[in-house]
Amino acid sequence: MPKAPKPKARAQGSSGRESLKAKKQRAARILAVMEQLYPQAATELQHRNPFELLIATVLSAQATDASVNKATPALFQRYPDAFALAQATPEEVEPYIKTIGLYRSKARNIVLLARRLVEQYGGEVPVDKAKLRALPGVGWKTATVVLGAAFGVPGIAVDTHLTRLAARLGLSAQKDPEKIGGDLERLFPKEKWVFVHHALILFGRYRCTARNPKCQDCPLYNDCLSKGAW
Repeated sequence: MPKAPKPKARAQGSSGRESLKAKKQRAARILAVMEQLYPQAATELQHRNPFELLIATVLSAQATDASVNKATPALFQRYPDAFALAQATPEEVEPYIKTIGLYRSKARNIVLLARRLVEQYGGEVPVDKAKLRALPGVGWKTATVVLGAAFGVPGIAVDTHLTRLAARLGLSAQKDPEKIGGDLERLFPKEKWVFVHHALILFGRYRCTARNPKCQDCPLYNDCLSKGAW
């Protein structure tokens, strides 16, 4: 397990709060640890192309990646592209995703989404955040995830794991995911935004968990503002 670089004394502003410079220095140390822990960090949603990633990400809302990965192989075998899915009805799709939470509304959304892709974009996933967000079932987080993972467009999408880590590590005091993402993007280099998103998700999923985080021997212990809370 890599050890966190020993931090220098934390710089304080006149108000006693951590200065932006000091916070960026902590972020740099956190990034260095993430690069050691997860050098190949990537989404755990199984997919072969941008269309499959988009559908899988829509299905992952309020569900685990593991549950989505169990359902999508059969779904994509039956509906391998937007053209095939656009021909289906939500009722025909439901049995394939019935094990995923909110499956009825998600079946409706992905069918409508596929139809929109066919009608407006020739069945392709648009590389544009506004166009993605206009699709059924696609919000800011899903659009940011797909653009980053499928096309390498810089952005830090924020899920429950990143929300928790940003608060515990003292990287953002915001509650809104988009605002948290903005705070994180101001702290990390733009070329690392997609990596930071994936690496922090993995760290939150397997180490800094919601309950009973593994604080003992944590490589981020020195830079965690919540150390000693568990």
